[in-house]
Amino acid sequence: MKTVILCGGLGTRISEETGTRPKPMIEVNNQPILWHLMKCYERFGFNDFTLALGYKAEFIKDYFLHYHSRASDFTVNLSNGDVTTKSSHTQEWSVDLIDTGAATMTGGRILRLKDYIKPTGTFFLTYGDGLCNVDLQALLAFHRSHGKLATVTAVRPAARFGELILDGSFVEKFEEKPQSSQGWINGGFFVFEPEIFDYIDDDQTILEKAPLETIAAEGQLKAFLHDGFWQCMDTMRDKVLLERLAQESPAPWLKG
Repeated sequence: MKTVILCGGLGTRISEETGTRPKPMIEVNNQPILWHLMKCYERFGFNDFTLALGYKAEFIKDYFLHYHSRASDFTVNLSNGDVTTKSSHTQEWSVDLIDTGAATMTGGRILRLKDYIKPTGTFFLTYGDGLCNVDLQALLAFHRSHGKLATVTAVRPAARFGELILDGSFVEKFEEKPQSSQGWINGGFFVFEPEIFDYIDDDQTILEKAPLETIAAEGQLKAFLHDGFWQCMDTMRDKVLLERLAQESPAPWLKG
């Protein structure tokens, strides 16, 4: 089963990092956030990836092209160039790297992958800048149980500021940065049927606009509620938070 990861955006809200590399390649604990995200899928047995590239695509291509050598110990015979691998710490992943255009929108990137994805049937899709400990096997089982075209993982992120519960001027409860009680948001981690391609017009189609709005109106979009860990990386503040969380063993996106 394919897992599509959208890796082509400009990442303008974290331009301190994305001036030199694409957002999914920003490092968290010495590995790109993209690597951590792929580990989330690997944990549940999904290791066939298709990366929709765009902005600075060559950076991601170079990373995976040389991944095996960087993760291995080896000997080079300088007389003939032969390389003998001594030990390897690589992943059992298959990774398609597809350039979907520098200015293509999220829906358009998916449409450009149609020939790669449609023959394989049901597929996962997520953004290349968010980590989550959602049970992907349970997500897939939920999707298959309802028989609709699409499933989105709904999350309630931690509030940015502390919450005060007031009674007049008295503070009844003070909770520092609790989980948001303001409702559910799109956390990514979708499951789609190939019919989603029929709802995308061209490169300028934004997935979160007409396609998802239409299938929701048609009763073809279901939400899988996830109360566990979820964190995106939109700003430097988010990066610092993820760096701190990555020091835990295991990291929160790999536990639960």
